[in-house]
Amino acid sequence: MKIGLVRHFKVKKDFPKKFLLTQQELSQWIKEYDVADIEEGEVDLGDIAWKRCFTSDLPRAEKTARKIYQGPITVTKALREIPICPLFRNHEVKLPLWAWGLIMRGAWLCNHRSQIEVKQDVQRRLADVIDEIMSRNGEDTLIVSHGILMVSMRQELLKRGFKGPRLGTPANGRLYVFEK
Repeated sequence: MKIGLVRHFKVKKDFPKKFLLTQQELSQWIKEYDVADIEEGEVDLGDIAWKRCFTSDLPRAEKTARKIYQGPITVTKALREIPICPLFRNHEVKLPLWAWGLIMRGAWLCNHRSQIEVKQDVQRRLADVIDEIMSRNGEDTLIVSHGILMVSMRQELLKRGFKGPRLGTPANGRLYVFEK
């Protein structure tokens, strides 16, 4: 059985022009990023006859899935990007985009109370998706999702005996195959 992970195509949304951002400015940029269009490309699906495809319901992932896969696609919230939630009570704090990303992902990794969804919740929803895929008699399945989520998905697949590549920061529009 093979499970292929693909990160959505690159998003047509420039980074903020301002170097320092407040939480409110960051939240607005994220909302715009979530609905932005994608730069379509080609994905080498490895000459594998994928039988099914699952994708996040966020537009960038769903559009990518529809571009690269011609069969039935299961669209699910379970494959959504991990939400980033405001951390500070002082809304005037200004940080560079990279610092916000580091702090907010760190808060998520540490299960900080500011985060809507903790790491265990994400692992549980990914486990449910893998359970559904595995209940389909070993059909080779493609999953189109998001970078950080793919790293967590890889951990779940390895726990279940799949073998596959390290991801680091997954490239947009690239296939990563895991096999059992």
